[in-house]
Amino acid sequence: MSFSLKVKNEISRYTNISREEAAAELSAIMKVSGTLLLGGIGKFGFKIITENASTTRFLFKILKNKFNIHTKILVKKSNSLKKNNVYEVIITENESVRSLLKEVGILKEEEDAFSLDYSIPKNIVATDLLKRAYIRGAFLGGGSISNPEKTYHLEFVTHNDVYAEDLSSLINEYGLNSKVIQRKNSFIVYIKEGEQIVDLLNIIGAYSALLKLENIRIMKEMRNNVNRLVNCETANLSKTVNASVRQAESIKLIQRKIGLSRLPKNLREIAELRLNYPDESLKELGEMLSPKVGKSGVNHRLRRIEKIAGELRKEK
Repeated sequence: MSFSLKVKNEISRYTNISREEAAAELSAIMKVSGTLLLGGIGKFGFKIITENASTTRFLFKILKNKFNIHTKILVKKSNSLKKNNVYEVIITENESVRSLLKEVGILKEEEDAFSLDYSIPKNIVATDLLKRAYIRGAFLGGGSISNPEKTYHLEFVTHNDVYAEDLSSLINEYGLNSKVIQRKNSFIVYIKEGEQIVDLLNIIGAYSALLKLENIRIMKEMRNNVNRLVNCETANLSKTVNASVRQAESIKLIQRKIGLSRLPKNLREIAELRLNYPDESLKELGEMLSPKVGKSGVNHRLRRIEKIAGELRKEK
C-alpha cells in the first residue's frame, strides 16, 4: 500500500463531522476531481472520479447522512498499466444537485443564470475547523505524497490556475510554503520539505501517517549524521596518512643528501621518530619526546623539516 493511500484511508474515516465541515470537504473534492453534468435546460448532474475506495465510501456516507442525497456508484477498470479500479460517484437528483452545488460554492446564480466558481469562497473556509476540512478534502480529491523513505514531496493536482493559487494561499495561512507549478494541463500545488509535510499531515488530521513519517525522518537524519561522521573521519585519516608519507619522504631526502646529523637536535629527534613510527599521530609523537611537546610544536618542527627538504630539492 502506497503512503498516499494510507493517508487517504486514515482521513476518510472522519465522517462524524458537522454539515459545514462536510460542505467544505465536498467543495474541495468536487473542485479537484469533479465534473459537472449538463442535461436539458436548467438540469444538472455531478460526477466525482477517484481511484480510492475509502474516498468513495466517505462521499457516499456524507452525501446520504449530511445532505440526504443518494448517489449512484460505478466501478470501472483503469486504462493505466496497473489496471486499478476507478470509482465514479454520480449525483443525478436535479433539485438536490443544484442546491448542493450552490451550498458548496461550485455554482453561482446571478439573474437566473448560473456560472462556475473556480475560487474558494470565503464562507466555505470561514473558520479554522472549516479550513482544515477543506484542505483534507483537497487531499482526498487530488492529493498525493511520495514514499518518505525516498524523497519528501506532497502535492495537490488541480485543473485551474485561479483555484490552485487560492488553495496554495489557504495552505500557506498555516505558515507553510507551498508553491504552484504547471504540469501539462494541470496546476500543481506542492510542498517539498519534510518538516512542512509533517505540519500539513497534522492540519488534515493524518496523525498515524504523521508519526510514521516522523520516525522515517529521524532514522534518515541519524543515517545522514553517521555518514557525515564517517566521511569526516575518513577525510581526516586520509589527510593524516598523506601528511605522514610526505613528511617521511622529506626526512629520507635530507638523510640521503646531508644526513640527519646535520639537523638541529630538536628536528633530528622528531625526524627519527617519524621514520620509526610512520602511523602515529602528531600528538602521539610529541608524547614520545623528552620533554614532551604538544601537537602544534611537533607540527611546527615537521614543517621546518619539510622546508629544508624543499630547499634541497631546489638545489638539485
